[in-house]
Amino acid sequence: MGHAETKLQDVPNTRAISMDEYWMPFTPNRDFKHEPKMVVRAEGMYLWNERGERLIDASSGLFCVNAGHCRKEIADAVGAQLRELDLIAPFTRGHPKQFELATRVAAMTPGDLNRIFFTNSGSEAVDTAMKVALAYWQAKGQGGRTMFISRERAYHGVNFGGISLAGIANNRRRFGPTLPGVAHMRHTHVKENFFQPGEGAHGVELAEDLVRFINLYGAENIAACFVEPIAGSTGCLVPPAGYLKRLREICDAHSILLVFDEVITGFGRTGQNFAAQSFGVTPDLMTMAKGITNGAQPMGAVAISERIHNAIFNSAPEGGIEFFHGYTYSGHPAACAAGLATLDIYQREGLFERGRALSPYFLDGLFSLRDVPVVADVRGYGLFGAVDVQTEGTPGKRGHAFQKKLFDNGLHLKATGDSAIVAPPLIAERAHVDSIIEILRRTLKSI
Repeated sequence: MGHAETKLQDVPNTRAISMDEYWMPFTPNRDFKHEPKMVVRAEGMYLWNERGERLIDASSGLFCVNAGHCRKEIADAVGAQLRELDLIAPFTRGHPKQFELATRVAAMTPGDLNRIFFTNSGSEAVDTAMKVALAYWQAKGQGGRTMFISRERAYHGVNFGGISLAGIANNRRRFGPTLPGVAHMRHTHVKENFFQPGEGAHGVELAEDLVRFINLYGAENIAACFVEPIAGSTGCLVPPAGYLKRLREICDAHSILLVFDEVITGFGRTGQNFAAQSFGVTPDLMTMAKGITNGAQPMGAVAISERIHNAIFNSAPEGGIEFFHGYTYSGHPAACAAGLATLDIYQREGLFERGRALSPYFLDGLFSLRDVPVVADVRGYGLFGAVDVQTEGTPGKRGHAFQKKLFDNGLHLKATGDSAIVAPPLIAERAHVDSIIEILRRTLKSI
């Protein structure tokens, strides 16, 4: 009966709030509730905790807030939209901003990825892309193509499709066998590329794993190959030089769809609109989320080749539903308003170009940490990098303690296992990078 005694004053002069009821995602809840790390306000590059102390945000929230926190333009656009039209059913009904945002996003994507399907998250975007791939091969009369190829250390969200593709053990091990028909190539984090900025010189041959699976299972049974251009949530694994191009060649040779998961790398993180453009490789489908609304509203999307879209549409009966899939909040009016305002900011302020210009300074700062004894590896590309700390005892134990201490020292970032992932907003300046590196160095020396 009642609640536990753990309470937290969220801001001065307000009532205490219970810590019992909310089950936090991807969090050691008991540890958090013993020593809460609460944020109550944000602006630009900064966050403030409940004691009024300022922290610099070195992970753009969760790789979302590329234009900085609490942009008035986005808040005003969302508020105006909610006062004008809060919701219309997305099935057989539409509103203008869905079509406007799709047109704007399609103008940013490479090649003919000009058909946009809206979701509410990256996880939903991945599952949607899987369904599109299956529907395409059904439409082409090759319904036997039901297998998917992914990679070890991959993260593709947390729905059952995504965790089936995923190659992170803890995201899979408690949820049974997941979906059948998924094989995993080896990851590309090879020791020869440790402490190597940008694309490493070693490991391009790992792309031949896809050929091995083709020989084992038959290309006629494989629908698509899913990869993150830079594996993100597992700790910023930059591909070896030529690796993504080789995957494209293999997929083309065997008529396998290539899907890029750009939920993290999209919208300027690598210096271009999408990592596909940075690496000069165009996939057949591309997932996105996070930066599409600057994190101000939940939204994801799949960009689909016109060729794939047209095959699915042309196989459906006239007047019939072409694709039996969607979500209640697909293309939600408020999310679309946030997306349009976000794209306006990116363009008006030249944020992708700013991020590209800052990247060398950022990477130089990050790689300057290699002389700290506890550092096991540093890697990065664009405004995206990671610092690995030496494992101590259980994998992830030191990394978890590290991110907690960073918070106490005035820096927020995302840690995965023993990797600290650094991805500052694209509005960052050199002084912000200096602050991030100084706090990282000071904290690394203390653990």
